[in-house]
Amino acid sequence: MKKNDIRIENLNKSFDGEKVLNNINLTIDDGEFFTILGPSGCGKTTLLRMIAGFISPDSGAIYLGDKNIVNLPPNKRNVNTIFQKYALFPHLTVYENIAFTMRIKRLPENMIKSEVSKYIDLVGLQDHINKKPNQLSGGQQQRVSIARALINKPGVLLLDEPLSALDAKLRQNLLIELDNIHDEVGITFIFITHDQQEALSISDRIAVMNKGNILQVGTPAEVYEAPVNSFVADFLGDNNFFEGEIISIIDDTFAKLKNPILGEITIEMDKKIKIGDYVRVSIRPEKLKLSKVKPVHSIKNPNILKVYVHEVIYSGFQSKYFVWINNNKEMPFKIFKQHAIYFDEEDEEVVWWDEEAYIYWDADDGFLVEVIQDEAR
Repeated sequence: MKKNDIRIENLNKSFDGEKVLNNINLTIDDGEFFTILGPSGCGKTTLLRMIAGFISPDSGAIYLGDKNIVNLPPNKRNVNTIFQKYALFPHLTVYENIAFTMRIKRLPENMIKSEVSKYIDLVGLQDHINKKPNQLSGGQQQRVSIARALINKPGVLLLDEPLSALDAKLRQNLLIELDNIHDEVGITFIFITHDQQEALSISDRIAVMNKGNILQVGTPAEVYEAPVNSFVADFLGDNNFFEGEIISIIDDTFAKLKNPILGEITIEMDKKIKIGDYVRVSIRPEKLKLSKVKPVHSIKNPNILKVYVHEVIYSGFQSKYFVWINNNKEMPFKIFKQHAIYFDEEDEEVVWWDEEAYIYWDADDGFLVEVIQDEAR
């Protein structure tokens, strides 16, 4: 096991009788940019604070390398934390804020100057070294806190929703800078967020949490394209969910699903299912095709539905279409397209999908399926 690998074993925590972490098991590799993603109250910040040493678990172990650090105080762990609030000293300059911990250790002034200059360069604040926090933007203040944490040369940097107080454009810019800083310093970053786009765009791997449980760990592509259950599918990106009964099996590879509104849909089976099974599936809005006319396909029976455009939201790089299936207002579908097509409201259109449109079982049933056309690839 590498020096700064983190291994969490059977970690449990309750507050006032309410279970906050439920038997957490997780391994984070040395040098990895690892994100813990989940809604507010799911337990992700509690988990982070346990790694930092601010909260003790009821049971379980946290290993940093080969050493169980559960009983070590925060200052004895090779870990530093960056919080949502910047926690800078308002009366100190950028330089002095970053130098603070080195001065506490009474290190030589020439060493302090060299190290502070290095980390000021790393976070791009060369022109602001003599400014105080109230003279800086939110993003600049967060960069000061990052430099102050990194100057201690931790083996692991914990980031507790560090970008949530920033506006959208600044958050995106700092996210890129954070990724570059990680590449530069090469240490383990553990990043906490409830923002799916942050997680997908920056992580080596993601752990998705809900209600004190880790539901799935994987690369961004794995958790987005192959979610293990309907919660993960719904939490990461938009989705269209529907349910149906399996009415036939074709060559042990494909199945027909019947929904009272959609009719019969052809699916490819990832695992064995049987006639009579009732399943929940989902399809990403960007996987759906929408047009004014029925498409011409070389494959015999693509999944094609008649729809009525109810609403269009234009957002620059993308247009979002909200449609009714067969003009049934109880079952809307979302369709995302990069290039706008103009439809009159409630005009009849068609929507279809092919073998690239993935649909998933509710993981409670233990299945994963993929929507395809009638003929095998």
